[in-house]
Amino acid sequence: MEIVCLDTSILIDHYRKKDKTQTRFAQIARQYDAFAVSALVEYEFLRGEKDTHNSFWEALFNMINVLPFDRVCAQKAAAIYASLTKQQQNQRVLDILIASTALAWDYPLATLNTRDFEGIAGLRLV
Repeated sequence: MEIVCLDTSILIDHYRKKDKTQTRFAQIARQYDAFAVSALVEYEFLRGEKDTHNSFWEALFNMINVLPFDRVCAQKAAAIYASLTKQQQNQRVLDILIASTALAWDYPLATLNTRDFEGIAGLRLV
């Protein structure tokens, strides 16, 4: 079973567009068997959502595997941070944590913001 980890940008794009069949999420759904998100992606939505009982997000997060941020993720995140610091690249903490979760589970990461994840060794972007 092929699983892809989704970044926040993929879900926001899908939520905002009227024609859901034309979103990147819809394209990815035709290529992969299942989806996952880092618990940090769910956090980003809960943090920014004014309606905490938004039925769209509740249904979505009930259908998608939400991956925990654990010790393996923390270790990978620390290594990413150190590597990006050496490369003098941007160190957006949430992006590092999301990327480390995808790496820990060995899933590719689907994002509309590939620039945010450049320079992260081993991360497969979709």
